[in-house]
Amino acid sequence: QVQLVESGGGNVQAGGSLRLSCVASKRYAMGWFRQAPGKEREFVAAISWSDAATMYADSAKDRFTISRDNAKNTVYLQMNSLKPEDAATYYCAARASFTSTSGQSADYDYWGQGTQVTISS
Repeated sequence: QVQLVESGGGNVQAGGSLRLSCVASKRYAMGWFRQAPGKEREFVAAISWSDAATMYADSAKDRFTISRDNAKNTVYLQMNSLKPEDAATYYCAARASFTSTSGQSADYDYWGQGTQVTISS
């Protein structure tokens, strides 16, 4: 059974940083998505199975960094210069059958339970 467990969410002041972690039961191409109340889930960042390729939403470029530690089956999302509009529940997701990156939620087979990020202005 595939398990994805996120951690690292919390409350941070605007301009601050957080690092989210997602531990998977095995190695996958992974992505991070987020969903704010009343809004649709949106893509944030993705990393390929080999970590050779990454992809970012425009809102995340230059502020967020996705990385992975394959020895730990863990993917990270380092978030810097956080803004109030970054507040959301963040989900990690895994692609079971493909090793490449994707920004489409429909391309992901497994999802974590989410970790909440709140931003104080």
